[in-house]
Amino acid sequence: MTVMTEKLTAAMEKQLLNEDEAADVLAIKPQTLASWRCRGVNSLPFVKVGRAVRYRRSDLLAWMAGRTATCATR
Repeated sequence: MTVMTEKLTAAMEKQLLNEDEAADVLAIKPQTLASWRCRGVNSLPFVKVGRAVRYRRSDLLAWMAGRTATCATR
C-alpha cells in the first residue's frame, strides 16, 4: 500500500457519516439506527454534533467485525 493510499484509507475511516450513509454501510434502514440509538440497543457508537447524529466509518466497521460469527460444526 502506498503512503497516499494509507492516508486516504485513514481519512475515510475517520469520516463522519449521516444516518442514511451509516445505514447503507450496515445494509439496514435508517429507522433501525434511530431505534437502536433511542433504546440503547447494540451499543453502536455515535457522535452528536449539535442536533445532528453522525457515525464514524471506523466505528461501524469495528462494530461489524466484532459481530462476525461462524457456524460451529459438530
